Parts: sequence; structure tokens; C-alpha cells
Amino acid sequence: MNDTIVKFNDVNAKIIIIRNERVLLDSDVAELYGVETMRINEAVKNNPEKFPDGYIFTLAKHEKKKVIENFDNLKIKFSPVMPKAFTEKGLYMLATILKSPQATQTTIAIIEAFAQLRELQRTVAELSESPEEFKQKSLMQKGGDIIAELIGNDLKTSDSETSVELNFAVFKFKHTVKRKMND
Repeated sequence: MNDTIVKFNDVNAKIIIIRNERVLLDSDVAELYGVETMRINEAVKNNPEKFPDGYIFTLAKHEKKKVIENFDNLKIKFSPVMPKAFTEKGLYMLATILKSPQATQTTIAIIEAFAQLRELQRTVAELSESPEEFKQKSLMQKGGDIIAELIGNDLKTSDSETSVELNFAVFKFKHTVKRKMND
């Protein structure tokens, strides 16, 4: 078993969208929990009552192919087994089964990643609906802070800046993060 502490960014980097759901593939879940994919799937098989519809699903052949093409996922490319995708609810339920210290840390990182994505979604929706300029600026700052956290809390830079620009149909969102390395 791997005793590495899983960080928010580790989880966030593995979240993909399939069937309009944010999911983690079983192989990525296994990697985060420091176990073999087979162990994750055994936990699901041994506890079917904990995984109703909407908690986990098996990818169709065309979905697997798309994941391989879009994300260059070698873990599933050569696997004869169709991968499973865990939705947020499925990941929470899996956390009730896996009990190691690493499982607890991984679960916390997963919960934080999904919470940040939901918060960003709410902020962007509120920003697009708000006509008030002061509120828009406040929401843009909040959204920028969330994006900065999503794409790199551990940026190690020296007197440089990172600019993130999102272009939505109704507005353009630009946030610049300036970080200086402390001596």
C-alpha cells in the first residue's frame, strides 16, 4: 500500500466528464487510494446495495475509446475490461467501505475537489446573471481564486504571473495570479 497523502490537485486532475457527469474512472480511484483497480471493483461487487443507479456505471466501448483518445489513458487502453466510472455519490459511498488512513485522506481530497468544482459552477452562474458591476467584480475575484486553487496551489514561481482567461458566450472572465517566491 502507498502511504502518500493525496492532494486536492491530484484528484482534480483525474476528474473527467462522461454522460454529462463529473466522474473518476476505477483505475484512477484505485491509484488515488493506493490499491489495485481489482480491489476497488471487488468492493463494489461485494456491496451492490451501496451502488444504485447514478453512483457508478460501466463505460460503453465508444466511451472508452473517447477517453483513450482525449486523455491518452494508457491504463485502460490495453485493458480487456470495460472501465467503471464513479460519480460523486458513488465515490462518497466507496468511502464508507474503504477504511485505511490513506482512504480517509483520499476521500477528503475527493470531497474538496468536487466541492470546489460546484462552487466555481455556482459562481459562474451567478456572475452571468448579475447586472451589478460591484457584485460582478466580487464574483470574478472569487471565481479567480477558485480557478487558481484548481490549477495549482503548489505553483513555485519567481516574480512571474499566471493569467487564466475563460471566454463564455455572454462575458469574458480574466484572472491574473501573481506569485513571488519567498526567500
